[in-house]
Amino acid sequence: MLLVHGALTRPRLGELTGLSKPTASQLLARLEQAGLVVQDGIKEGSTGRTAEMYRIDPAAAYVAGLDVSPARIRASVADLVGTVMGEYTLRTPGRSGAGVVVGRVRTAVEGAAHTAGVEPDRLNRVVIGIQGAVDPATGRLGYAAHIPGWHVPDVTGRLVEGLGLRVAIENDVNLAALAELDRGQASKVRDFVLLWVGSGIGMAVVLGGRLHRGATGGAGEIGYMPLVGAPLVRDVRRAHTGGMQLAAGAPAILKLLREHGFRGTDAVKTLARAAAAAEGPAAAGGVRQGVRRREPQGTGEEEGTRATAALTELAARLGIGLANVVAVLDPELIILSGDVLHAGGEPLRALIERELHALTIPRPRLRLSSVEGNPVLAGALHLALAQTRDEVFSSTVP
Repeated sequence: MLLVHGALTRPRLGELTGLSKPTASQLLARLEQAGLVVQDGIKEGSTGRTAEMYRIDPAAAYVAGLDVSPARIRASVADLVGTVMGEYTLRTPGRSGAGVVVGRVRTAVEGAAHTAGVEPDRLNRVVIGIQGAVDPATGRLGYAAHIPGWHVPDVTGRLVEGLGLRVAIENDVNLAALAELDRGQASKVRDFVLLWVGSGIGMAVVLGGRLHRGATGGAGEIGYMPLVGAPLVRDVRRAHTGGMQLAAGAPAILKLLREHGFRGTDAVKTLARAAAAAEGPAAAGGVRQGVRRREPQGTGEEEGTRATAALTELAARLGIGLANVVAVLDPELIILSGDVLHAGGEPLRALIERELHALTIPRPRLRLSSVEGNPVLAGALHLALAQTRDEVFSSTVP
């Protein structure tokens, strides 16, 4: 209750929890003795009476969240109430070996902790989001051939030993889904999927309010899913080689946009220009003003027509893939996330929804992610805080 409502008096805490005044007083005393709750001033009542206010002590525990990609490691540190205190970014190691990975992760965690003004040994735990999944049976990281150095036996155990902290490794898209559950589009939804399109394609599956990871941790790796119209890939051991990836991954999207006359070397920026053009010349001009290097793309109605055609073709590819998901899972909601889908924005979302609903009997809602900032880091901190709060608060229960 203190996490949800902030500072409360003993009587108010009793009202919200249904506890008697003596029980509420005993609970607050235990929490205060454990260093989890501190007094926060006095509240005056209408009859002149005063009551002490209590709140969670943010400094009672700290956690770290990491977002690991082929290019960089981003780390954040948050206090017990969820306030982000510090962040740190460094390059992902290009060399292989568990020792190199542990060293870089330690540097990232310590960098974020020092930025937050927190000693690293005060961290309760670390949750790492990565473009892959740990097989619970083997302890090895799979679906991550594109990230060197992480493919060692018991990678989680090595990080625990090297950092001296509790460590959990979770798929990055799964963490983005947890962020949606916590503060985004799925806060009141039990069954949903989150489609992520960036440099790669991934999906998180949430059933009954819980992540579904699958037997080997690979649930949602739909980049490897065969897709009508895409080349049939029989050896999918290498990263980014599956049918869905070849049809709708960032390289395929960039090629599609070029075929429709939108030049560029970055799928996100080029798709953003096309989406703006599909909305109208005024919107397209606004996007171009934010691009350092302006490239002639054509103007007016002709450009808008080409943009709509490109987005419609992309929506068809994504809609076919999502139709397979809907046929199996029948989710209530589909959330679109990742840099590429955000770049396509509402024009692309609406076209995907139209294509999907034309192919399926269930018609789930499609929504763009509403989590601000980095959703992977947000999900990592959410998971780390949930586990830490369970641990520290349960220790006060007799």
